Amino acid sequence: MADQPLTSRGAATYQRILDVATQEFAEHGIAGARVERIVAGARTNKAQLYAYFGSKEGLFAAIFFGSLERIVNVVPIDATDLADWAVRLYDEYLRRPDLIRLATWARLERRPAGHLVDDPDRLDDIKLRAIAEAQAAGLVRQGDPFDIMAMVIAMSMAWSPVSNVYAATAQEPPELHEQRRALLRESVRRAMTAD
Repeated sequence: MADQPLTSRGAATYQRILDVATQEFAEHGIAGARVERIVAGARTNKAQLYAYFGSKEGLFAAIFFGSLERIVNVVPIDATDLADWAVRLYDEYLRRPDLIRLATWARLERRPAGHLVDDPDRLDDIKLRAIAEAQAAGLVRQGDPFDIMAMVIAMSMAWSPVSNVYAATAQEPPELHEQRRALLRESVRRAMTAD
């Protein structure tokens, strides 16, 4: 990123760009997102956008890595209760379906195979250590901690916006979400608890 805003007005513009661009990228992907729509929605201009982010790719990167950090911070892992972690992830996908869509666009348009981000940018070290410690304590089944984490995340995404079966929304009846949470919690518990 080239410039960080120095004034409260600049900070407000910067945040408006991020907010509008998040929705634009979530809806249209990297290739389909249009800078013209972003600057119009953010009530700014291209020069300001490029001064802050350098390019459309730079803007996407700022949003994408911000979304990864949000998931890590808002939904921290508890490897002693992976079932609860899966349910909290499910709830976050209901609250912020745009975050899952951003990751899906990154997968489709940037990284069709392998890790979603380069090794230096990965934020899963804490999760992997927590899973390994829970395995050593006999709480979580044996297996590669990365694979355990990937499976729990995949299970938590069963009804996410990128599900190829059914995409849940926050507007559905609360009792339906409770049924899904119970099923998810029990499924993860059975699949991940050490024998």
